[in-house]
Amino acid sequence: MKIFCGGLGTETNTFSPLLTGIRDFDMAHTLADAPNVIYGSTMVVWHNMAQQRGWQCVFGSYGFAQPAGITVRHAYETLRDALLAQIQAALPLDMVLLTMHGAMVAEGYDDCETDIAQRVRALVGPQVKIGVELDLHCELDQQMLDVCDAIVLFKEYPHIDVDARAVELFNLIAAAAEGKSRPTMALYDCRMVGMYLTPVEPMRSYVDAMMALEGKDGVLSVSLAHSFPWADVPLTGTYTLAITENDPAKAAAVAQALGRKLFALRHEAIVTPPQLDEALAQALAYPFTGKPVVLADTADNAGGGAPSDSTFVLRKLLQMGVKNVALAMMWDPIVVQLAMAAGVGTRMSVRLGGKMGPASGDPLDLSVVVRGIIPNMTQLWPQLNGAMVNACGDSVCLTCDGIDIIVNSKRTQVLGIEVFTNFGLDLKQKRLLVVKSNQHFYAAYAPVAAHIIYATVEGTLNRDFVRIPYQRVNRHKYPWLEDPFG
Repeated sequence: MKIFCGGLGTETNTFSPLLTGIRDFDMAHTLADAPNVIYGSTMVVWHNMAQQRGWQCVFGSYGFAQPAGITVRHAYETLRDALLAQIQAALPLDMVLLTMHGAMVAEGYDDCETDIAQRVRALVGPQVKIGVELDLHCELDQQMLDVCDAIVLFKEYPHIDVDARAVELFNLIAAAAEGKSRPTMALYDCRMVGMYLTPVEPMRSYVDAMMALEGKDGVLSVSLAHSFPWADVPLTGTYTLAITENDPAKAAAVAQALGRKLFALRHEAIVTPPQLDEALAQALAYPFTGKPVVLADTADNAGGGAPSDSTFVLRKLLQMGVKNVALAMMWDPIVVQLAMAAGVGTRMSVRLGGKMGPASGDPLDLSVVVRGIIPNMTQLWPQLNGAMVNACGDSVCLTCDGIDIIVNSKRTQVLGIEVFTNFGLDLKQKRLLVVKSNQHFYAAYAPVAAHIIYATVEGTLNRDFVRIPYQRVNRHKYPWLEDPFG
């Protein structure tokens, strides 16, 4: 057997002020580089599984860009065509395994992943088995199912199961390539738009029940496509996906049953977090117990395409005079450069944040002390089998009126506690931690937090979906309609 593996991805927030260009893509051109790119560990998994079977594995390029706005057309087409050329050069093949995100939008392309999959099928012909692994914040449609043999999505949010899903996909496609299996897929539109947090109820039980179906009664795999709600494209919405052993009718029935089950949970599963004032009041009402309360600024999550330079939460904390707080991470390369030049211990005036437009708020003119400097700082993103290393760029810790502010030069969301502990901050001594993240912080922070509170804040990622100014999304769905099936 001869396998090709590669991929291309980003998550596109069509409301973000940041365009995505070719230089924004971190690229891996060798297997050794793959783990340095987010989700690139899937390539190592596939290579190792092929080696164990004595099969040949050809590694193509893999690129991922930090989520932002629409990808420039030239950038997308250049990277896509390079990947296709690698596949063509590797022919003949028995299997193609691709890792993509599922919510990439480029100029002229609402659905980049389907575009890539269709072109791969045209290159390799009808007999080669094609498998695709996607982030669960993806958009799916029948056109993609028509050209793939199996599609597997992450099941957990935060995404702690990336490599586990890579194993699942490899086994499905390998069995199909060997003639031992004939996977059949079906998709069901749940007619919902939302965000679903899998560690907490009712989603925890839903995901567990979904996974319990696999391996029984001909069900090979099930996935829930949560959607990416900040992509203003016609496909945006929640879908269930089922794969069965040569039984399209069963796949359709399983997908529909799972979809209707989720729809019945819509009021509990989709919850708009409290507004900032209320969220802060809740956070500060808890007595200090030696563990911090963690407040998530969900609207300024770089992992969802936000600039990560908004000042709304920090301004409110300063106005309230709240002390013993740490906030991470404010993306401001200019301030980082100035602080690194000034040195640790220096008091200086800075104009912090608020640089990328109205959704970032106004910049803050502050007098700060440079508490720490870390060139090329990294953080760890917990996974089921270890942790991924995430680059934060040059980073500094600035102290202002009892608040420690972590400022970084490489836009990325908070994933691990290292963004604080690298600077010697003792989390047990902090009353409040503010993290610019939506949910991926959860795995690292849940064990150290007294309480976790999600806040609805002004910014690029509005969690009140009814208020998002969609122009192209089909709104014949919940929460716009109470029962779109009625």
